[in-house]
Amino acid sequence: MMLPLEGIIVVAVEQAVAAPFCSSRLADAGAHVIKIERPEGDFARGYDAAAKGQSSYFVWLNRGKDSVVVDLATREGRAALERLIAGADVLLQNLKPGSMDKLGFSRARLTLDYPRLICCTITGYGDDGPYAHRKAYDLLIQAESGLASITGGPEGPSRVGVSIVDVATGATAHASILEALIARSRNGKGADIRISMFDVMADWLTVPLLNAEAGNPPQRMGLAHPSIAPYGVFRSKDGRDILISIQSEREWKKLCAEVLDQPDLPNDPRFANMVERVRNRTLTDQTVGDRFARLSRDELLKRLSDADIAFAEVNTMADLAIHPHLRRIEVGTPNGKVSYPAPAAICVGEPRHYAAVPGIGDHKDTTKRLLAERKTS
Repeated sequence: MMLPLEGIIVVAVEQAVAAPFCSSRLADAGAHVIKIERPEGDFARGYDAAAKGQSSYFVWLNRGKDSVVVDLATREGRAALERLIAGADVLLQNLKPGSMDKLGFSRARLTLDYPRLICCTITGYGDDGPYAHRKAYDLLIQAESGLASITGGPEGPSRVGVSIVDVATGATAHASILEALIARSRNGKGADIRISMFDVMADWLTVPLLNAEAGNPPQRMGLAHPSIAPYGVFRSKDGRDILISIQSEREWKKLCAEVLDQPDLPNDPRFANMVERVRNRTLTDQTVGDRFARLSRDELLKRLSDADIAFAEVNTMADLAIHPHLRRIEVGTPNGKVSYPAPAAICVGEPRHYAAVPGIGDHKDTTKRLLAERKTS
């Protein structure tokens, strides 16, 4: 069965997370991704040793790619990269701003020499402006964009627990490249795509920004909601945290009657509607919390489910590892097979198979053969 991007060649001059996230998804869809690595390898190979002695980041984001070592500090290395780009459909890169230009690979020159090439450049702050020269990493952009200021609890700003800026940027790059490939199939022209991590996160922060500009700046509330109550975490008698979300008056009445055993509670003016419950949030939460504390986790989950109340358990990574909804894939690595969560998209009737994670420079000969075949076809 042919995958959607079979026949597409992607040259990825990439490191860390954002660009590798993008190219891993292109590889999953059948693109031939040639990952350009320094002689010492992508520095993300050294982030940790959680995946059979290998970096969890690298094993997650580099399956199915060819690894080709190119020393861009040498004339021979730059010539090798030029040959690879000449045979590619997509050039993806997230080096330090200006690095590719200094090496002789300016986007203006590449788009002129290779008019069908789709160039996608990921930077921290874009090409212009006072911060364009800055290095940028995930946590730096979480702080600079204001994301950290609305994350965590009242005690202070907090980092989102995953590399959300990198992943969001990689997903944006992935979507943009797919759009450009569709456009090229119609008009024959390549594209010059430029994506900044700051722009991606600012876009995602539109709702809190508009609220702040309207005079209602978001407050850090941990696992609670600023405009809905009860919407938060309550603890069972046996010490399990359960998060519930009450979105309507119908749900509030069902919660009171079927979970809290207090069917008359909605008649109390302090709890009569959402506005009053939010105004009296401390009392609302205390009332719900007192009842939850008298019931076990299993009793609460049954009552909440029977009443069709939206809820979730506040799980740990240990809980996720055995979660009944966790789908996994298994990929080969230089140190053996590693199992981790499957990509989210399910193509019905078209099961995906995921290729191995490369060692440094594993595919020099394979890449040469691929480009030779393309040149003669």
